Amino acid sequence: MQLRLILGLLAALVMATTALHAEDWPQWRGVNRDGNWTDAGIVRSFTDTGLKVNWRVPIGGGFAGPAVASGRVFVLDFEETPGSRTMDGTERLLVLDEETGERLWSHEWPAAYRNISWKFANGPRTPPTVADGLVYVHGAAGMLSCLDAETGDVVWQIDTGAEYGMTVPVYGISNAPLVEGDLLIAIVGGYPDAKIVAFDKASGREAWRALEMTSETGYSSPIVIDAGGTRQLILWHATALTSLNPETGETYWEQELMLANGMAITAPVRSGQYLAISQFRNGSMMMALNSDRPAARMLWAGRSRSELPHQTDGLHSIISTPIIIGDYLYGVGSYGELRGIDAMNGERIWQSDAMNEQDRFGTAYFVRQADRHFVTNDSGELIIAQFTPEGYHEIDRTPLLEPTLRTRGGASGRWNDRTVLWAHPAFANQHVVARNDREIIRASLAAADYE
Repeated sequence: MQLRLILGLLAALVMATTALHAEDWPQWRGVNRDGNWTDAGIVRSFTDTGLKVNWRVPIGGGFAGPAVASGRVFVLDFEETPGSRTMDGTERLLVLDEETGERLWSHEWPAAYRNISWKFANGPRTPPTVADGLVYVHGAAGMLSCLDAETGDVVWQIDTGAEYGMTVPVYGISNAPLVEGDLLIAIVGGYPDAKIVAFDKASGREAWRALEMTSETGYSSPIVIDAGGTRQLILWHATALTSLNPETGETYWEQELMLANGMAITAPVRSGQYLAISQFRNGSMMMALNSDRPAARMLWAGRSRSELPHQTDGLHSIISTPIIIGDYLYGVGSYGELRGIDAMNGERIWQSDAMNEQDRFGTAYFVRQADRHFVTNDSGELIIAQFTPEGYHEIDRTPLLEPTLRTRGGASGRWNDRTVLWAHPAFANQHVVARNDREIIRASLAAADYE
């Protein structure tokens, strides 16, 4: 009896400890926008029978990955109006119970996709951002909304096209809104001087605007870092990598980088002194952050102007945000090639085709978990892997979700007509939440569920 009691107490302690280390995924790339997942009790490998799926819920189209916060899953989708020749339709925020998948509430608004490239006009791009009982969403056509996360009531809403003269970029609004203190910071693209705008997060009143619209906004989401003893807002756009004061919008420093077609897509990545960005034609650029003031210097930049693997140097990511481990940069290039790069000089140290299908716009999403990474490739597989200066080490992989987005080929014939998964999953509370253009699922990654 005593032994059973002790064992029961130990089990309860383990469960309590695990619960303490469980965390939500309230925005793009997790709690701190850095792709780190700190849950305890996670599987080290997969079973032959695959993942245990808790629930599946039908949804419409979209690239936007889900957010998970306070027992709820938040996800955006789109439904085109039947017979619409200009791709008019309805965007929707769908809110589900995290444990059961039951719909709790939804909010819809009209959206015109007529200015978005028809090849990729399948739905919203930006994951919701959840903070302090509010959820912020930015539709692909420019509608910026703040809603009560509990009830779905609209707190404030801004049509950035009407209010700021924003022109929808060719691939749609793709920059996830960022909460910083009392501010909601969004890439707006308003003329003449509102490329980025900070709003009071509770009222929607403009707090500041910054950067002239001399170029496209790009598609990269901003991040906030602490470097040089200063809080810095980092924005990568079509002409430069820029550091701003997040409270005022004042520019701290800027490094020019002219991009082909304004294709700043991946998020800036910071580790220690390193701050990296990567683009599929221009290649990567690595900055060294100053340790005693808000400043930075360029260590190196790619010199290629091609996307073709045999004509590129270093790393050329297009959609997939790379990672930095120690003094090395790892990521997926323009045609799915996985590369390891010396962070100090930009030299390629190895290349592998083992992780991804080798095809144009190759994509994989990296999430650090303890001493390894969970990687979702564009074939819909979930991979556990390690990346070292010696090469790629795959621990295991399993099917996650069917790829349903058809890339629709191209006039140049440079990539195949195939289906892909291009939505970043959420990793929260020992589970993965993933979506395609047909459904959203929640599957367990808790080691205890597979014992």
